[in-house]
Amino acid sequence: MRKILCVAEKPSIAKAVANHLAGAHVPARSVTGSTYTKNYEFDYNFGPPWNQCRVVFTSVAGHLTVTDFDPKYKNWRAFPATELFEARIDVFVKDDNKPIERNIEQEARGAFALFIWTDCDREGEHIGMEVRNAARKTNANIQVKRAIFSNIERAHIIEASRRFHELDEKQAAAVETRNELDLRIGAAFTRFLTLSLQKVSPKLEDRPVISYGSCQFPTLGFVVDRYWKVRNFTPEPFWKIAVMHQKQGMDVRFTWKRGHLFDRMTVVILFERCLAAKHARVSKVTKKPTRKYRPLPLTTVELQKNGTRFLRLDSKRVMTVAESLYNKGWISYPRTETDQFDKATNLRPFIEKQAQSTQWGQYAQGLLDGGFQFPRSGRNNDKAHPPIHPVNFVFPNTLASDDERRVYEFIVRRFLACCSADALGESTTIDLTYGPERFATSGLTVLEKNYLDVYPYERWESSAQLPPFAEGETFVPTEANIVDGKTTAPDYLTEPELIELMDRNGIGTDATMAEHISKVKEREYIRAVARSGAGAGEGEEEGQGNVGRGARGSRGGRGGRGGRGGRGSSAGRGGGRGGLDQLVPTQLGVALIDWYESLNLDKNVAKPFLRKDLEVQLKAICDGAKTKTQVVQTEVEVYREIYARQSQQVALLKAVCSPMWLSDRDARLQY
Repeated sequence: MRKILCVAEKPSIAKAVANHLAGAHVPARSVTGSTYTKNYEFDYNFGPPWNQCRVVFTSVAGHLTVTDFDPKYKNWRAFPATELFEARIDVFVKDDNKPIERNIEQEARGAFALFIWTDCDREGEHIGMEVRNAARKTNANIQVKRAIFSNIERAHIIEASRRFHELDEKQAAAVETRNELDLRIGAAFTRFLTLSLQKVSPKLEDRPVISYGSCQFPTLGFVVDRYWKVRNFTPEPFWKIAVMHQKQGMDVRFTWKRGHLFDRMTVVILFERCLAAKHARVSKVTKKPTRKYRPLPLTTVELQKNGTRFLRLDSKRVMTVAESLYNKGWISYPRTETDQFDKATNLRPFIEKQAQSTQWGQYAQGLLDGGFQFPRSGRNNDKAHPPIHPVNFVFPNTLASDDERRVYEFIVRRFLACCSADALGESTTIDLTYGPERFATSGLTVLEKNYLDVYPYERWESSAQLPPFAEGETFVPTEANIVDGKTTAPDYLTEPELIELMDRNGIGTDATMAEHISKVKEREYIRAVARSGAGAGEGEEEGQGNVGRGARGSRGGRGGRGGRGGRGSSAGRGGGRGGLDQLVPTQLGVALIDWYESLNLDKNVAKPFLRKDLEVQLKAICDGAKTKTQVVQTEVEVYREIYARQSQQVALLKAVCSPMWLSDRDARLQY
């Protein structure tokens, strides 16, 4: 009987897939020297052309190999950092992974084929290449195939075992390219910053490394950019006309269509014209159906943003928990850019499994009984994985931690909401003409909550009822006055906003953004601080506004505060932007970005454009349009030029990071 060696990316995946293929629990055989790696042996019929085979299923523990310079370069002062741009790089197996490599070599002997079961993304393709290379050390002729799967539900695994594909050499080459560039550029710039600054301040001497990363610095740049917008913001006074009319015991407040103006005298003149007209006239009454759209299927970026916004977990923790849920077989692969389900996908089995829940089971059953609607389609499809969704039901109280319970619940509720109808309502808008000026008010009546019944993270609620108004109706407003206010500074960035900026500007991938944010925190370039309660966006703040009186007098009073709003600003249980920590830079973080800004480089390492361009080139490698050598050479030359420019301005760097500026490394900036 032919022997097939199967290798997964993680021990947990090897165990789950082996048990699915065997149809029963498979006894594990330990691997000498590796605590977690196990071998599972059983017979399985893969179908033509493999048919019945003896299977050995094992795993690696992520990447087998590491990339590093020749050991002679470990002495930072022995060689100029510029030599790292062309120094020899070695790729070798880490000591911890050598028992795993030996296991693959041993099991590959006599095997007819090697089936790779790594995650279906660039990293998984590269790990597959590492496994193949290890296997071919003892079996040069072994056939190599890879399984395509996005979750470890049994039916899905069985289907994947019937159709294997070729490993994608181009995707693996893209990973190798990124690894080499990150090593060369990161090492050269880190050594420059560290050696230049360690003698500037006693506090900096305590830091073993002042590190640089081509993704981390643009990430830091976003935080510093917002910091300076907040610090340099100058409030600007404004004025606006407010109109209120009391009818049937209800106060109806009309909003000025101009919003507000920054010229007080202009507002006074317009207000006096309103008073001169005395009567206001209802110019239009509009009633129309409206809806709140159900959410799109869940992507990795949206999971990270919503996890920080609604669950109060940082993005790295969200992804760690999601990976755990995937490894245990509860959800699909959590790293995906796709926000559309294939129209041929049957989603009912996933809903059926959720019908047993005591929390959302009744809602799931309602979908099965006729409420189901196929999810909306977004604009993104990575052609590799479906959107994140639950594949099996687990009672939340049996999960390993509260974080797992909350992330699993969010993913389930999001999926059920995607399969539901939009929320429906009726909106009423009343347009008012008062003298030469136009005003309006509106109300909402929610008729059917639909998806909102299972998705408490968003709100859409009926507003206060409006009394009846008829087109052409006239009246003397109960109150009319001028309200003064001032613009307010934007808030410091929150983690969901930072993730959105990184996504929009191509900094990292959906799989690495959380790691980049975590890195700049670990390096003490930024920190998360509790909101002070001031500011709600680049909005407005109203003051006591009795500038003018109209009709029966005005009460003035303090108005509300405006803000950016936008996607995800509404919230349900635990939601809302108000409670999120803000990301603020440390003194060192500000100093480093300000120095790079002062260099006036055409390609600024504190901006996203360099990394975004690299991501485009990596995609070109995946598409076969460029080679690893071409991209490495191009990128190295760009950074070599930047390095030369920064070396000429090292005195300015030291001045910016002087002892006066960094007298206390842990001192907080004024927030």
